[in-house]
Amino acid sequence: MQGELNDRELICTRVLGVAPAVAFAVWTDPAHLAKWWGPGGFTTTTHAMDLRPGGEWRFTMHGPDGRDYANRVQFLEVEAPARLVYRHLDDGEVEPVSFHATVTFAPLGAGTLLTMRMVFDTPEDLARTEEAYGASEGLLQTLTRLAEHVGSSGAATS
Repeated sequence: MQGELNDRELICTRVLGVAPAVAFAVWTDPAHLAKWWGPGGFTTTTHAMDLRPGGEWRFTMHGPDGRDYANRVQFLEVEAPARLVYRHLDDGEVEPVSFHATVTFAPLGAGTLLTMRMVFDTPEDLARTEEAYGASEGLLQTLTRLAEHVGSSGAATS
């Protein structure tokens, strides 16, 4: 796994041992997301997911310290099984984090090269998010949990 942080972008790649269609399904199915989304120790509850351009994913991440983090994502592009583009919204109802994300699922042998690119509006927005939430470490942990989930027996086929 590789990660990169520059002035406005956080980019992370991860090789997964499943085909892109399986990786995409695990990324977009609330039943799977509940098992891996978020840094170590977090759980996630999806309240609504409308997987289409203009649709939204509303979810709450539950921290190991008992704190809840409300989130809202608006999907901009949904190209199964190759690409998701969304905007993480900061609209006053949710955590004050706003960024544009592109997630690609590229074939790599029998597996997938997953790349997630998060672009913040300003360098200050990324710095604030890194300081308040540990965004880069959280992303690395989240993608590690994804890899473990798809690698677990039967997890990616249900």
